[in-house]
Amino acid sequence: MELDLLDVHFDLKAIKPRELEEALEDPFGLRLLPDAEREDGESRYYALGRTVADRYLFLCFWTDGKKTRVIAARPMSEGEQRFYERKYAEFK
Repeated sequence: MELDLLDVHFDLKAIKPRELEEALEDPFGLRLLPDAEREDGESRYYALGRTVADRYLFLCFWTDGKKTRVIAARPMSEGEQRFYERKYAEFK
């Protein structure tokens, strides 16, 4: 997977590119499909993932299978983290 970090709308100093990769490659991470069609035809996906340093991240991204463009990234909310942990417990 190649990350495309051009023209991002979040601070790359607060969330490092390595953390984005780790959250996207989290084997227990959750990927959610888009809920609505967009006018430009681009599908955006959402992911809940955890980094090696135990940081929980919510990501909005676009992918064509080879390249991934992260559109937004932020720490998970408390509710999102509980949802992630509940799904993680189902895999164990």
